[in-house]
Parts: sequence; C-alpha cells; structure tokens
Amino acid sequence: MGADSLWHWIIVIIIVPLLFGRGRVSDLMGDVARGINEYKRAMSDDENDSRTASPNPEPIEKKDDAQTPTSGRLGSPSSDQTP
Repeated sequence: MGADSLWHWIIVIIIVPLLFGRGRVSDLMGDVARGINEYKRAMSDDENDSRTASPNPEPIEKKDDAQTPTSGRLGSPSSDQTP
C-alpha cells in the first residue's frame, strides 16, 4: 500500500474527517487564512512605512571638541588649570 495507491488516498480521506471532525478542519483552515491575511497586512504596512520615511535624512551636526568647554566636565582637567 504505497502513497501512490488509490486505496491509500481513499482511506486517508475517510480517516481524517473522522479524527478531526468537519468543524475542526474548517476552523483550522480559517485560522490559516487569517494568519496569511495578517502577514500580508503587516508586510504592506512595513512597505508603506519605508516609503513614507525620508529617503535623505538630515545629517546630525557633530560638535567640534575644540568648541566644547572642558572645565565643566567632571574628572577631566582643563587646560587652563595649573596642577
């Protein structure tokens, strides 16, 4: 009794509804369909979010260390203080 046998598939088709019942199989298929729809919706939301994001974001200006006062920092001595 191989997987290609007609009798094999007839028995499988009879046994599956007996084990799971008609309601459970349809509930399972409905859950799978809802999962696929949620996945598609999430993927389209991600795609829309990436389209609305600015393609060239403004660069953040980096402050030069020479312009930053060091006397206010704790633990780092200032160059104008004498030891």
